[in-house]
Amino acid sequence: MRASSAPQPDPAPLPRRRTVLAGAAVAAASASALPAAGPAAAARRPARTQPHRWRTVAIGGTGFVTGVLFHPAVRGLAYARTDIGGAYRWDDRRSRWTALTDHLGWDDWNLLGVEAMAVDAAHPDRLYLALGTYAQEWAPPGAVLRSEDRGATWARTDLAVRLGANEDGRGCGERLLVDPRDSETLWLGTRHDGLLRSTDRGATWAADTSFPAVASATGQGVTVLVAVGRTVYAGWGDGGTALYRRGASDDWEAVPGQPSAGAATRVPVRAAYDAGSRALYVTYADGPGPNNQADGSVHRLDTVTGGWTDVTPVAPGDGDAFGYGGVAVGAARPGTVVVSTNNRWGAVDTLFRSTDGGSTWTSLKDTAVLDVSETPYLTWGGEPKFGWWIQAVAVDPYDARHLLYGTGATIFGTRDLVHWAPEIRGLEESAVRQLIAPPSGARLLSGLGDIGVMYHDSLASSPSRGMASDPVFGTATGLALATLKPSYVVRTGWPSGSDAAGAYSRDGGASWQPFAAQPAIAPSAPGPVAVSADGATLLWSFVHWDGTKYAAHRSTDGGATWAEVATFPKGGTPVADPLDPKRFYVYDTDTGAVFLSTDKGATFTAGASGLPSGDAQFRIAAAPGRSGDLWLTAKDDGLLRSTDGGRTFAPVAGCQASHALGFGKAAPAKGGPGYPAVFQTGRVSSTYDGVAVLRSDDAGATWVRINDDDHRWGWTGEVITGDPRVHGRVYLGTNGRGIQYADPK
Repeated sequence: MRASSAPQPDPAPLPRRRTVLAGAAVAAASASALPAAGPAAAARRPARTQPHRWRTVAIGGTGFVTGVLFHPAVRGLAYARTDIGGAYRWDDRRSRWTALTDHLGWDDWNLLGVEAMAVDAAHPDRLYLALGTYAQEWAPPGAVLRSEDRGATWARTDLAVRLGANEDGRGCGERLLVDPRDSETLWLGTRHDGLLRSTDRGATWAADTSFPAVASATGQGVTVLVAVGRTVYAGWGDGGTALYRRGASDDWEAVPGQPSAGAATRVPVRAAYDAGSRALYVTYADGPGPNNQADGSVHRLDTVTGGWTDVTPVAPGDGDAFGYGGVAVGAARPGTVVVSTNNRWGAVDTLFRSTDGGSTWTSLKDTAVLDVSETPYLTWGGEPKFGWWIQAVAVDPYDARHLLYGTGATIFGTRDLVHWAPEIRGLEESAVRQLIAPPSGARLLSGLGDIGVMYHDSLASSPSRGMASDPVFGTATGLALATLKPSYVVRTGWPSGSDAAGAYSRDGGASWQPFAAQPAIAPSAPGPVAVSADGATLLWSFVHWDGTKYAAHRSTDGGATWAEVATFPKGGTPVADPLDPKRFYVYDTDTGAVFLSTDKGATFTAGASGLPSGDAQFRIAAAPGRSGDLWLTAKDDGLLRSTDGGRTFAPVAGCQASHALGFGKAAPAKGGPGYPAVFQTGRVSSTYDGVAVLRSDDAGATWVRINDDDHRWGWTGEVITGDPRVHGRVYLGTNGRGIQYADPK
């Protein structure tokens, strides 16, 4: 699947998708056709819209790939699913992945997690997705998408149950299956609601009350569904019988002779059937994963004799605890099977491969040559790992030496069992937390979940410097640039490999050094950071992952010493004035008040009060090139603006909701530069009734929608910014589809 290591240009926009909305799990599907999914799709009007060309900033994966599936009857056709970033189809001609679910909008934020996928061996163009990121009570129910053209267009059925693509067990499965005897019948295993069945190709669903396992409100439920000839097998993850089957009699039964439900075999994680040798392979672990596994095994069922054999490559033990995860067979060579270890942090996870049905095994990691030159961040500041969180494994049905496996950050592939490289082009799954488009130097700086900060010297290829190191962070919590001295940049984040939680750069983010000192609370509660316009003052706020807030600290010597700022609202996000180095601002979301500093952050006094409160995601943004010109995004309370340095705020007329806001280069104007372009994700009903990506070139007097119904990416409420060098260019952070950017057509 990997053609070369040279970066490829981003693809043209995907074909327009059409989604048909249907009823709940037991209701008939609607026959009406709508242009896109979600309630907002019904709100169509002659909109103020400017067409844009949307592309994805290349990094390369960065998130957990939970499933990879080759089509058994079409050479070169494969699909991938992720825990929060949607589903993808492999384009064999271009050697890249094509996103299939970017059309899901704001109201469908919970559907960007893909719980399971299924193909129909007899109908190659059919594809099914089971969507739902969280199974908790606060999350909306899931949905099933079904396609007759490999994901170019979709029909949709909303379910009455919740799925959990970003919860424990998300690497299990597949939990969705086309019945091997009847393409009209589909099966869907749920976490808390048992087994569902559809007899009309996924248009309607009902519980299979004959399935014998008892559903649990807190369990794993059905962990895997697999076809074995004309029989359906179902794995059960809540204790007791672990494996059931449904044969010609249509009765479910416990599979005879299966491994006992002991500590090493409690959860069947995945299963794969080798039709050539008529053997079913099942991986087990003492938990669903991807974390918290310490024991596991691999077993083979001879489906002719009914005999079971323990074919575990290496038994976990003291000092080498792990589970088993992925399993795949080579249809082109019967007896070929590949399994993965999972949660093996000491010796590092591996793939074991056998060509004799599991009698003997070879560890592929031991001879692997990794080439991550196309995605340098995978060095993690040192040597690349063979993998972790390996629960998705696939073998090309036409080439038994072509293997793919997903990790917590990428998809690795090989065609000779020795040389491995990411096969990840087009698949981007980062959750984006901060974005800065500098006036010079890097095209873009980004702060991301799990992989820290990136310096993007190109938008079409993975950052050549990899992730920012010295120190390496996990999730970035803060990123700020000194506007009058843009070569000076600071970043904060969760430490990884050291206790350093803050760093600075004097070359625009190309290289970094940790602060010489840091407050004691920094490693356990790193929060957002701000730097004064001249780079002389740092303000660092502290928030623990559980929401506990701590006093902010200030440094006037580049991080060599720090002092507590008692008058700064705990946990607030500091904002520096773009022109006046003495001014800082912070919005206290607990009380709905703005606090101001005119003495370089040493003290803060109250400004505007009585503003919306109660949501930590309310944010202040300062308009570039102006002092005291502040904008406040207040989500469903709209957008507010202050022109007096935060002492008073007034609503921006016509804006019903604002979730993220940023600025770009002003539109060309007579008589000199105009007001900076204002970008937001929000709702302005005069333009469009749903949450959209919007731009204003007249300080918020009018807005134009710049995304379309094919480009919505679920939840996009964290960060957006324009480009100070290119009018109209926008960078949008998503929660699982990486960084999207666009230029007017």
